[in-house]
This record gives sequence, structure tokens and C-alpha cells, in this order.
Amino acid sequence: MIWVIGDVDGKQYKEPFSKGILSRSLNVADLGTERAHKIASDIEADLIKKNITEISSCDLANEVLNHLKAIDPNIAQKYRNWRSLRTSKKPLIILIGGASGVGTSSMAFELASRLRLKNLISTDMIREVMRKIISKDLSPVIHKSSFDAYESLRTPSIRIDSVVEGFISHVDVVNVGIEAIIERSVKEGISTIIEGVHIVPGFIKEDLLENNNIIIFTLTVDDEESHKQRFYSRCRQPWVKRSLDRYMENFPTIRKTQKFLVEQAKIHDARIINNVDINETIDIMVNDILEKFGGIDDVEQES
Repeated sequence: MIWVIGDVDGKQYKEPFSKGILSRSLNVADLGTERAHKIASDIEADLIKKNITEISSCDLANEVLNHLKAIDPNIAQKYRNWRSLRTSKKPLIILIGGASGVGTSSMAFELASRLRLKNLISTDMIREVMRKIISKDLSPVIHKSSFDAYESLRTPSIRIDSVVEGFISHVDVVNVGIEAIIERSVKEGISTIIEGVHIVPGFIKEDLLENNNIIIFTLTVDDEESHKQRFYSRCRQPWVKRSLDRYMENFPTIRKTQKFLVEQAKIHDARIINNVDINETIDIMVNDILEKFGGIDDVEQES
């Protein structure tokens, strides 16, 4: 058996070398499950051939990097950035926004799986909690959906579209909860993905975005018909209780919220992704994250 020696707060520990753990880490470099497992097996075989029974996590990282460099230097760099990111003292906070039906929930789940992140929060859940705290009389907007919040505006502005104004009012309330979760994640050092229609570039405090590992993505579905089909796919699932008719009736307002989200993303230089292909979207997001936050620190095998 090969033992990996790690260090936590100056205290050493041992754990068995795991091909499964290593292959999952390798998979973030977009190697594919089978190829990642093959590389992990090859690395284990090399260690056995060298009669190594104990190896530090740092030396193991170097073994992995040298092996990947021989295969593809670009893959090696992706892996190095990823491992550096995982051992960073700062948590990784990923914000994924987009209008209803563009796939923020699905993409957040897939991204969490790829990056091996455990904390995934929906802004819809934040909204539900806030509905329990804030009465309908006090804030009727929060008790509506993001796309029909304008119906609860007491005095609609004549300067901007009422749909957009209702959406802004809705986001403003939920954004209090979003910022609280970000602040808590930063304080506790917990990497988190927050997804939902309420993630709007420009609405989150600048001081939260500065000096923290926070990245914002705005997903879209540019083609209207494709966007409609997403609702058909979503509502046909037996466990989904949402009404297709309601989405179709409000589809024009949903498209308006998407237009506003895109405009905000452009103003604040957030990444906009036309979410047509799941794998392509995830690859873009992972690459952006690694390029923005990946460093060159030594890394450790994770459990």
C-alpha cells in the first residue's frame, strides 16, 4: 500500500493513496472519466515500480504534474491551477444568473459535480425564506415571481419599463439574502455556488467582489423557440409542480428580464454564455474559473 503524507495546521497525517480521489481531481482538466482513471492507475503503477510506499502530498502533486506534462502541457496547467485553487485560503464563490428557464439550476449542479463543491444554493430558496420573514403587506413584490413582480408595484415608474422595474424591485429584496450568504461564505472560508434569476451583475456590493474569489456568470438562451422548449422539458417532469401555462403566459416578460440581465452583464463585464450545449457551457465556466483564480501553489491530495 502507498501512503500519502499530508499536513493540516502543522500536523501531519497519513491516508492511503486513492486512484478514485486522484481520477476525480484529474477530471476537472476535462480528461474524461475513463482517461482520468487510466492516468491515475498509471501514476500508481509508477510509484509501485519505484518501490515508493510513502510520499508527501507535495511530491505526489509533482508526480502527477510531470505525468500530465508528458501527455499535454495545457492539461497539466489546468490541473495545477485547479489544485492551487482548491488549497487556496480564500473560498471560491461562483454566482450563476439568468432568466427563468435558461438552465441556471442544471448548470450549477453540473459545475458543482465537476469542481467537487458541496455547497449549492438557489436564490429561489433564499426568496422563500425571505417570504416567511417579510409580510405580503410590507413587500408585495417578494411574494410574486421575478417575471410578474411588476403586478405588485404600488406606483410604477413612467421612466422605465414596468416589467424591468418590478424585476429590479424583486432582485433588490432577495439580494440582501444573497449578500449575507456571500459574507458568511467568505468569513467561514466555505466555497459556494449560488444560482438563480436574482444573480444580477451590478447589484452586489463592490466591496464583496473585491479581494475575494468571486466570479459571476450570466446564462442566456438566445433563440426564443429554444427558450420556450426548455419550459416544456421542465414541466413534463412528474415531480415538477410548476404550471406550463403560467410560463407561456409570461414568456414575453421572461424575455424582457433576460434582456435586462444581458445588459447588466455587459455593463459590468460579466461572462455571458448562450447555454445551448451543457458540456460546452460547463467547459467555458471551468476554464474561466481556472484562468481567473488558478495559481502556482503547491497542492495536496484531497479526501
